[in-house]
Amino acid sequence: MSDLLIKVGINSTYKPIERLDNTEQIQIIQAEATLINGRIKGIITNSEQNNLSNKYVKLELFSDHDNEIGIRYISIGELSTDGTKPLELYFKVRGIKSYKLSIADEKGPEEGLEINLLPKDLTTAELFWGVLIILMIW
Repeated sequence: MSDLLIKVGINSTYKPIERLDNTEQIQIIQAEATLINGRIKGIITNSEQNNLSNKYVKLELFSDHDNEIGIRYISIGELSTDGTKPLELYFKVRGIKSYKLSIADEKGPEEGLEINLLPKDLTTAELFWGVLIILMIW
């Protein structure tokens, strides 16, 4: 029972984050963040007019004061014409309120050492302890 209450409590702390771009080839299904982490999920769609194979998705994250927190580049890899690919970004960053996605031909300089892209979403226990530590410090 307590695990269920913790999971519900932590998941309810996720708040939607605002998208600041209109990149048509990236459809976002979910974009939200807690005090300590966030997740953006969507679908990348390739087209004949704008081939995305071997290009990069540029992720820019912003604080509630529109300060740029950092930039990361994610390789799209090979993608067939009219093909789709899931986009799942999990990051450990504090205070994210908005983001911008764009397509880049090359990987540029990454800024903001605060952005740590994660290989997966944080577990309930990781979220619980992270939020608890932040609340104790705050």
